[in-house]
Amino acid sequence: MKVTLKDALNIPNLMGYFRLILIPVFAFTYLTARSRPQYIMAVMFLALSALTDVFDGPVARYYHMVTELGKFLDPLADKLTLGVVFLCMTTRFSWLWLLVGLYIVKEGFMGIMGLITLKVKKTKLDGAMWFGKLCTAASFIVMLLLLLFPKMPVTAANILILICGAIMVFTLIMYIFKFRIMWKTASKPV
Repeated sequence: MKVTLKDALNIPNLMGYFRLILIPVFAFTYLTARSRPQYIMAVMFLALSALTDVFDGPVARYYHMVTELGKFLDPLADKLTLGVVFLCMTTRFSWLWLLVGLYIVKEGFMGIMGLITLKVKKTKLDGAMWFGKLCTAASFIVMLLLLLFPKMPVTAANILILICGAIMVFTLIMYIFKFRIMWKTASKPV
């Protein structure tokens, strides 16, 4: 992947860098929060990250700024943001360890199969699938709800976490089928 300075510094990629910078800012703000306004500040950082995630793709496509770096940077920022949010929030919601485990399995599978499929079959996923986007959106929504309502009853929080976990399992299963299809239909290596 050859990256030019113009591509590296285009607006969508700058939004991706900004999202990466927001990760430690969110983590510090959340982990040191002791009052509702401090939790709201953490929510604002996460919402700002989600907002830039919503707009970076459409901006890249509309202004013809789609780059290989951007295709790598956007999902990387998603994965790191969600992973850090999940880890930070395990300090308040113990059932979030379930999501951390599922997340590691899902992302590990995606990474390993992506590399194997690219190396052996010379093919890769062409962007995020709808079920992957659903999983990311559901995860962000659940995390935002848990952030906005830090005193949410444990039962309600656990139900949200289980729903998010079910969506994550569904997404993993769908990606297993997708990689299986890719494996069967990709041309044999030369």
